Amino acid sequence: MAANADNKPRVFSGIQPTGRKTLGNYSGGFRQYAQTQETHDAFFCIVDLHSITVEYDPAELRDSTLDVAAMLFATGLDSERSTVFCQSHVTAHAEAAWLLSAVASYGQLGRMTQFKEKSDRHEFVSAGLFTYPVLMAGDILLYQTDLVPIGDDQRQHLELARDIAERFNYRYGETFRLPDGKFPEVGGRVMDLQDPTSKMSTTLSSEQGAVYLTDTPDTIRKKFKSAVTDSGREVRYDPKEKPGVSNLLEIMNVATGEPIDALEQSFDGAGYGQFKEAVGEAVVTLLAPIQERFEALRGDERELQRLLAVGAEKARRASEPTLEAMYERMGFVNAGPGRLFGAARPRGL
Repeated sequence: MAANADNKPRVFSGIQPTGRKTLGNYSGGFRQYAQTQETHDAFFCIVDLHSITVEYDPAELRDSTLDVAAMLFATGLDSERSTVFCQSHVTAHAEAAWLLSAVASYGQLGRMTQFKEKSDRHEFVSAGLFTYPVLMAGDILLYQTDLVPIGDDQRQHLELARDIAERFNYRYGETFRLPDGKFPEVGGRVMDLQDPTSKMSTTLSSEQGAVYLTDTPDTIRKKFKSAVTDSGREVRYDPKEKPGVSNLLEIMNVATGEPIDALEQSFDGAGYGQFKEAVGEAVVTLLAPIQERFEALRGDERELQRLLAVGAEKARRASEPTLEAMYERMGFVNAGPGRLFGAARPRGL
């Protein structure tokens, strides 16, 4: 099946709306999104259906969905060059997830690292938490995706999506492209400033361990000043022996674009205090224009909703042929002439 009319390779990625977004989200996600829209037919989805698999507040979900929409545009996405939409506005996603659950392995789902980690933290474990990787696979496969720009922690889910696609193609005929992942060479897994052996997390990091994209400049500076480093005073990239310093070097690389080896030379002989102060200042400089654009966008909810509605309509048109093919190849009776299987029903925020 053709990826798109322009014959550009198609890129798809999704981001959950819940939780304050961190520097890690920017490094492993947002900055890649803006880069890939230059060369790909780009689809970026706010995966709000994923957010209901654990306990949540409905009012907070609505607000955070608009927050993430504003941040996507503030970090460089262009509604003319990218399709930005909410997952719940395109019903093909939920339909595809159910169809794909018939070819997803129970054993594979049980081995998902994120399921194990999240289920250990919750007294009530929903069926949705167990099966949401199938929904994620549907998100990706519906658009005949060629490339998925994701952080290092999502490799397992992408491999599951590829396995599900291969199994479906084998059973029902060639239907899906097999997507490849795009992982940043540096900065794909930004670590906690207070515990550099753990990933910077929206939910698990302490207030001082995570740098949020909406933190004030002074807050950012303070967090980097208190960042955990390592023994000695040498600013050297060595993730095993010097995880704290290596994490800060990767963050500096993300913020400035300077290669790691050049940064090592720049801070040769400098103390950790000077180094941490410089990293904090670089992050402040990086985030200042993003925060300014975010505030302007977030202050106009009607415009944000309009942009999401435009994106949802584009996503419906793009996903319908794949969903129709899934229903047909799995043996379902057609709904009738002129009607697609699972025709999308428009939804508003």
